[in-house]
Amino acid sequence: MNNPKKEKPSALHVRPGVKANHDGLTAEKLRRGGGVPRRAPLSAQDYINGVLAGDRVKLARAITLVESGAAAHQALAQEVLTALLPRRRPSRRVGITGVPGAGKSTFIEALGTMLTGRGHKVAVLAVDPSSSLTGGSILGDKTRMEKLAADPNAFIRPSPSGGTLGGVARKTRETMVLFEAAGYDVILVETVGVGQSEVLVRSMVDFFLLVLISGAGDELQGIKKGVIEIADAILINKADGKGQKPAEIARAEFDRVLHYLRPATEG
Repeated sequence: MNNPKKEKPSALHVRPGVKANHDGLTAEKLRRGGGVPRRAPLSAQDYINGVLAGDRVKLARAITLVESGAAAHQALAQEVLTALLPRRRPSRRVGITGVPGAGKSTFIEALGTMLTGRGHKVAVLAVDPSSSLTGGSILGDKTRMEKLAADPNAFIRPSPSGGTLGGVARKTRETMVLFEAAGYDVILVETVGVGQSEVLVRSMVDFFLLVLISGAGDELQGIKKGVIEIADAILINKADGKGQKPAEIARAEFDRVLHYLRPATEG
């Protein structure tokens, strides 16, 4: 009598008689939601208590709720924000904009790490541009702040711009309210990196920093766009090594021009 041929083990092998999806879940389990983790819905009070307690998971979920376009979510988000608005704690809001590649994320990580080392709680809202075709966003800024992301006194939230002009996300103001209610006393808002006319963030922050690099085109061209006129400070980044000399030249040019501009804020 012939022995049945033993099948070789294979990662692609599916046992006969079991209808399964490509991920190994049976059709019945998929129908019932088996194998797909689902978070329990939170009530408005759950969100409120979690944010006030500084619960990072609840804070992240509250921001997701606020950013949602679903009508039911918007009503719940409004209830949460209304309750948290009078319970915000004082904070310093800093907007950081600049041309792409100027090193904003690297600078924010260094600044944030320094601030947490001095006892501050730092929240970062990193706004990424959304695709005009798909509406999607890479949200990769957090990957460039690995050290700060691991800091227990820091919270980094990448957020898509959603097509909103001004270098910010649709719900930037609301997100900052949640940060303040959660006890973060320094809020850093990194814009999409336009460095030109999209400066709506200026009206949302206490201090507005423009990050530039020398040799990236006509440094003075930005004056025509208005962003330099409303900046509280200008940082010439990447000024070490071979970039030191060009950075010094760029700084001298800005010193001459800024002499004729009215300060964005008094003092």
